[in-house]
Amino acid sequence: MTDKSHNTAPHTTRALAQQLLLMSSPHEKALAVRQFTAQASSIDVAEKINEVPGLPGRPARPPLVHPSQLKHRAVGTPQGRASLIHALAHIEANAINLALDAVWRFDSMPQRFYLDWLQVAREEALHFQLLSTHLNDIGFSYGDFPAHDGLWEMAEKTKYDLLARLALVPRTLEARGLDACPAIKNKLVSVGDRKGADILDIILRDEIGHVAIGNHWYRYLCVQQDINPVSTYATLSDTYGAQKLKGPFNLQARRAAGFDEAEIAQLCATEDELSQK
Repeated sequence: MTDKSHNTAPHTTRALAQQLLLMSSPHEKALAVRQFTAQASSIDVAEKINEVPGLPGRPARPPLVHPSQLKHRAVGTPQGRASLIHALAHIEANAINLALDAVWRFDSMPQRFYLDWLQVAREEALHFQLLSTHLNDIGFSYGDFPAHDGLWEMAEKTKYDLLARLALVPRTLEARGLDACPAIKNKLVSVGDRKGADILDIILRDEIGHVAIGNHWYRYLCVQQDINPVSTYATLSDTYGAQKLKGPFNLQARRAAGFDEAEIAQLCATEDELSQK
């Protein structure tokens, strides 16, 4: 790793995840994460790791602004298509950070938990690389457009509560990607961007698995704490101010990612309530 933010040589898998998270260059971070492998025997699940300043490491660009300040650009223009791909790349850069944060921050989970999130980090790194390369191919670079910080803001809110983190990041914000992927793919196809559409297929395939991992560990904790996953999700959503979800929903992908019929019913009922207001 060549990033200047990597100043020490950690001796454990979870400490290394924190060091990777500190890297400021998303390109170097993605490369390092994809090269990083771990064996279950090397993971100290009980290790207590202190938070350090500068998490997550970020590049100087893109500038982070409120979502209301982001310009809407028609996808049929070169800048509009680049802006859309840039937004997707930014989501994937944040997703790398979120997976690494789960590995170092939350101790005393089964070893499979850490291996799962390392796998997620590696796949998100691949997504970022694919999108960043595609952006370069059409004459732009990551950092050329402003972006917002919604994913990491929820990570900050839930930094002391793993149950809330699982409920509101993979099962809420990342699950929105399952809903959005088909429409975004159709936009790219409509302007002849077949390569971009193919990347969306890869992302949707992998994100189903990522949301499934979130579902698995969320339910694991619900069982451990003897709480109802459906009612608990609603409580956590209200407590942490999660955005109320509106359709259309990709129910096929959500079911493939492990949402059960009670959760699907709650999702649709919430949408009905919002539509009546």
